This record gives sequence, structure tokens and C-alpha cells, in this order.
Amino acid sequence: MSDRKQTRRRALASAGIAGGAALLLAVPVLAQGGGLAMLGTLTKGEWSIKQRGSAGERKICVKSGAELIQLMHREGGCSQFVVEDSAARVTVQYTCPGNGYGRTSIRRETGTLVQVESQGIHNGMPFEITAEARRTGGPC
Repeated sequence: MSDRKQTRRRALASAGIAGGAALLLAVPVLAQGGGLAMLGTLTKGEWSIKQRGSAGERKICVKSGAELIQLMHREGGCSQFVVEDSAARVTVQYTCPGNGYGRTSIRRETGTLVQVESQGIHNGMPFEITAEARRTGGPC
């Protein structure tokens, strides 16, 4: 094989490796894009959250869908990292300085019904939520 061909093959191989490395480095940035488009498809208004194994339910006002991510950490100032963002499911990991962290997955069944799973630490204590959230009222 000629020196010219070997040089060209090495250059192509190096470019392929560099391109692959750039793609791997870009994945966390893409994951943090914050799109969460599925949450935007949920019907706005009053929603009821019924935790499995519990008789009571809690009502929240859903304006963007993001309200369902931090059910235990209602305060602001938490940082979020989007783990999964698809048409039917979002998963977000978040940290609230001085008050713990959580990881929430929301699976869309319809625009008015989702399944929520969340776990983490709140006020120094572990929590785990498995719930159904359903739109039950008009604008709030």
C-alpha cells in the first residue's frame, strides 16, 4: 500500500474517532436540553394525585406539566437534569440545595392521565411515591 493511502486512512480513522468522541461529549448536553415536550401536551387545570396505598389525594394546579416533577420538593432553586424526554415518558433528576434530591418519571397515558414514580431524599428522610395523576378540574 502506498504511503499516500496509509496517510489518508489514518486521517479518516482519526476523524472518525474525534467525531465519535464529540458525539459522546454532546449527549449530556442534549439530555439537558430541557425540552420535556410531553409535559406540554397535558391538559392544564386542577389535577388530583392519588398515591397508591393511600386513601387520600392531593390537588395541584398544572400550568405547564412541570409541576408534576417535584411533588415532594415544592420550593424553587432546584437544579434539574433531564434523563429521558420522549413522547410518552419523561424522567428528571433534580437536586435542591439544603433539602435533598429526587428522581421522577412521568408516563403519559392520555392528556388528562399520567403515572408518576418519584423517589429521593426530602428533609433528610427518604421518600418514594407511586401515584396516578388525573385532571379533575378546570382552570386554576
